[in-house]
Amino acid sequence: MTPEELAALIRTTLVQAARDGQLALEAGDIPPAVAVERPRTRDHGDWSTNVAMQLAKKAHAAPRDIAAVIADRLLADDGIDEVDVAGPGFINIRLAAASAGELARTILQAGPAFGANDALAGTHVNLEYVSANPTGPVHLGGARWAAVGDSLARLIAACGAEVTREYYFNDHGSQIDRFARSLYARAMGREAPEDGYGGQYIADIAAQVRGDALAAGEPDPVTLPEADAVEAFRARGVDLMFDEIKQRLHDFRSDFDVFFHEQSLHDSGAVTRAIQVLRDRGEVFDADGAVWLRTTDYGDDKDRVLIKSDGQAAYFAADVAYYLDKRQRGADAAIYLLGADHHGYIGRMMAMCEAFGDTPGVNMQILIGQMVNLMRNGEPVRMSKRAGTIVTLDDLVDAVGVDAARYSLVRVSMDSNLDIDLDLLTSRTNDNPVYYVQYAHARSRNVARNAAEHGVAREAGFDPSALDSPADADLLGVLAQFPAMVAQAAKLREPHRVARYLEQLASAYHTWYGQCRVTPRGEEPVTPGHIARLWLNDAVSQVLRNGLGLLGVQAPERM
Repeated sequence: MTPEELAALIRTTLVQAARDGQLALEAGDIPPAVAVERPRTRDHGDWSTNVAMQLAKKAHAAPRDIAAVIADRLLADDGIDEVDVAGPGFINIRLAAASAGELARTILQAGPAFGANDALAGTHVNLEYVSANPTGPVHLGGARWAAVGDSLARLIAACGAEVTREYYFNDHGSQIDRFARSLYARAMGREAPEDGYGGQYIADIAAQVRGDALAAGEPDPVTLPEADAVEAFRARGVDLMFDEIKQRLHDFRSDFDVFFHEQSLHDSGAVTRAIQVLRDRGEVFDADGAVWLRTTDYGDDKDRVLIKSDGQAAYFAADVAYYLDKRQRGADAAIYLLGADHHGYIGRMMAMCEAFGDTPGVNMQILIGQMVNLMRNGEPVRMSKRAGTIVTLDDLVDAVGVDAARYSLVRVSMDSNLDIDLDLLTSRTNDNPVYYVQYAHARSRNVARNAAEHGVAREAGFDPSALDSPADADLLGVLAQFPAMVAQAAKLREPHRVARYLEQLASAYHTWYGQCRVTPRGEEPVTPGHIARLWLNDAVSQVLRNGLGLLGVQAPERM
């Protein structure tokens, strides 16, 4: 019996008790979903609910009296072994071994779909993340958004939503001008402009731009007049840089459905159209020769310029047009993953959302992430060999690999600063969280291989009642929490919950492995207990694979 099945049984019990007159409740008084939780103390049973206390006022009865009615009725179910009423009205439930053990069959029958749900079915979510300027390699902050964003997309999709993974290509503005001038300066053998970009990658791209031009029979850009040369380096250099960014993100298992160009908002007239939509809604006004959005009506600290007095679009105008474009492409929710330096941007963005008649926090959701630092030998790693002034995604992957990099970037809540210990992540010890979880999966597969060699096979049948030890019950209890954790992690937009759950499951599995046997000793015959524990072992394998898959991390067969 899964927690969801138990919750449904408790609700049915309440409905029947009300219908029979034992509880003074109307149908509408009973919650559509009854919450059940794992007790903190194992002695209190497998599951607990406080529904009796929630209903006391509506039923005009003491919580313990309501709990007693529920307990008596639950005991009549074959899947329930014990029910106790504790404290002010908690109901503690212990499942029969056979009922609890059935979870292993449920998991293996569902396979990769175990943990998925349809809570967000019919919803289209546009999830934008990374969106680093195409002026340099992806830095550690971008690497964090790549890992977190991709994992969040997988989570939301597992809950039934249609997800569009989107990268906003910022190819309109002064940073591209500085990038082009930096390439030109390096090609000319000069230092980069004071506000430009440095690092070996600038020299590499400048050389490739020149080489590509010569290979195509075109003049070397450095022989052109300066304005033409800078434009040549801009046109080809931005493409080269962005192609590299895409490839690095692909290698990091973070792929996108849409690469949206900011320039297209201006070229297509989308900025003008979006401003007109807001003007028609009465949200735009003209003052001092500029066009303004009245964001103060929606809690912003000041109104925001859309078109400056010189006729040029303000940066915020592109944000306005981009949000409207997402909504017009069908997004019910536009989720933005932004760096800590964008925290002050939230007010104007949410005000703009409301000016369009949408609901902030629903149609527009903004998640702010904090900084990442690499540590080695207790000291910060401060500079990339290639980028010069920053530490990049490549630096992290080169040091620890994709799996450890992704896992370490996701396992801490993104609103917390993150220090990554390279020494720890390259160690093969239980202190290394990704190794600990991956090793649990590899161990479970080794157990399955050993079982086959000893003639223990799932095909021989499954007696769930044979999973009757405390260690079996503890492991089943952790497995049972996976679907609810997936739903909660998606709802709260917190993929780090998946990593923490996997570490809890790995711990429970390693403990179970030390106490229970899947293979017989010596000449012992194969028993129903051995076979049932192979089912449980393989159920753990499946859930570990499913959870690691949500994080884009591999589940190795051997380590």
